[in-house]
Amino acid sequence: MSESGQNIMQKAESRFLETQKKTAERNKAMAEYQSEAKARAIKTAKLRELRLAKEEADRVAELEAEAAKPKRKPRSAKAAKPA
Repeated sequence: MSESGQNIMQKAESRFLETQKKTAERNKAMAEYQSEAKARAIKTAKLRELRLAKEEADRVAELEAEAAKPKRKPRSAKAAKPA
């Protein structure tokens, strides 16, 4: 009976160690996943910030270019017809 008791204890210990190993692997994988997700969120925020800054710079440049263009006066109907 003591032999079967030891055998049962060894099986139980083996299962326990296997469960512990799986738990550690799962925790490691989850930590890696969360780390990658955080890095992706940071990168996305940085790229968004850069895109918005570029769009704003482009908008300002376009407004400045429009302001720098000489404005033409529309031709009047009298000036268009030679007399």
